[in-house]
Amino acid sequence: MHITPVNGKVFGAIVTELALDSLTDEAFDRIREAFLEYGFLLFPRQFLTDESSAAFGARFGELEFAASPMSNQERRPDGDYGRIYGLNTQRMRTNVGNEAWHTDSTYKPVSSKCAMLSAVKVPATGGETELADMRAGYAALDAATKDRIGALSAYHSTQYSQANDVGDFPPQDENSIYHGEAYLRPLVKVHPETGVKNLFVGRHAFGIPGLPREESRKLLRGLVDFVVSDAARVYSHKWRPGDTLLWDNRALLHRAKPYDYGDARVLIGTRVAGDPATELAYYPTDPAARAGRDALKAELTLLRREVNDRRYGGTTAAVGERASGYAG
Repeated sequence: MHITPVNGKVFGAIVTELALDSLTDEAFDRIREAFLEYGFLLFPRQFLTDESSAAFGARFGELEFAASPMSNQERRPDGDYGRIYGLNTQRMRTNVGNEAWHTDSTYKPVSSKCAMLSAVKVPATGGETELADMRAGYAALDAATKDRIGALSAYHSTQYSQANDVGDFPPQDENSIYHGEAYLRPLVKVHPETGVKNLFVGRHAFGIPGLPREESRKLLRGLVDFVVSDAARVYSHKWRPGDTLLWDNRALLHRAKPYDYGDARVLIGTRVAGDPATELAYYPTDPAARAGRDALKAELTLLRREVNDRRYGGTTAAVGERASGYAG
């Protein structure tokens, strides 16, 4: 096994000379150590099956989901791919929303530990996946900013991010990712395995308690902009079929890049749930959840008057176009 740091970046490594579908325990231990050190690992040309993707992900912990298409193309029962989803379907609205910087599952009671994508079909141009290091971003902040944000938190919701970023208002459904809850999480996170501090922000974050709305919005935007302002803290992966990318959701941001949405882009995603001891905000039945629901409801009311200029113009996908999708 060769583990080679990504040239010119402060994070990330490329792992070669191994097969993920036949790892020894010793090899996995080396991968896990490199994962914690580098934040993300690229495994070129692995061509994982659904079963291999799920099995490798399960080595890191309990799975949120396994080998699910993160794609613009419908997966048929025989495993092949058929029609390309229209840009106005909820699946594509969600996909387009994920072109803003985020970390996975912060909108759930227990946020994600790590995630993995494997490429099946890639567009001719565009469609890259980008990653950004929130550890290095936090380390580079000035002392005054660190002091200011050290005790602050923000709510996280996909309904907020979809409305704010692309003007999409999905129907609220407690069994979907658009469930009406908003979970309060600190702006500064201590990594539970390394002890390193990093920012914990992204498109799902809004409504810092104790700050006026515009001040909160400016601060959250500013922190993300600062993380990605240094090219050494950002990695852009140009996909090739068979590539597998694994990253730590507790320390990195990621996003998809735009592409020709009529061109197939099929990635298979496996996501590992976080440890409730360190990634739990609260459950919907907890009394603390009420404040999140109220904050989200108030924010969505304001956004309905403010997002007519966004891609979807403050609309909801028409009946028949509400194909669900996974959000980051």
